[in-house]
Amino acid sequence: MTVTIRPVEKSDVRGLAELIEEIERFYGTTDADIQPFDEREAQVEEALFGSPPLASALLVEDETGGIVGLAAYSFLWPSAGSTHSLFLKELYVRDTLRRQGIGVRLMDELRAIAAARPGCSRVEWMTDRVNPDARAFYRSLGFAEFDGKVVYRVKAGSA
Repeated sequence: MTVTIRPVEKSDVRGLAELIEEIERFYGTTDADIQPFDEREAQVEEALFGSPPLASALLVEDETGGIVGLAAYSFLWPSAGSTHSLFLKELYVRDTLRRQGIGVRLMDELRAIAAARPGCSRVEWMTDRVNPDARAFYRSLGFAEFDGKVVYRVKAGSA
């Protein structure tokens, strides 16, 4: 199957909101915890096209124009010294299209975006320790795991 990788456009918001539900289900979110579609769609639009946008995304589009994957990222500052980094938050390719080089193409595109941005010193991302497929994918690209960080998370507004 031929796919196109391109930056997200405002007309993609609905399809991307649909793909995000698929991603949530991939990570084990139950029907009871799936965000209502209208709310999810509004949040996707605000995140990607608000003023200022919170994130950027590359989309994978199939031959029919359907959205079948994405790489969502933001720039973080500071990184090394006063530089910034491209932080990959989500890399997802629909299961029927995996192992066809699409993830490799997405990673190559992200590295090119980072290299073209003045002051961007690196690309960073995380994956779950319990996701052996993702870990194997990144190792196959020659990326080593970094053990130096511990991730903390608290819900907004929590004391």
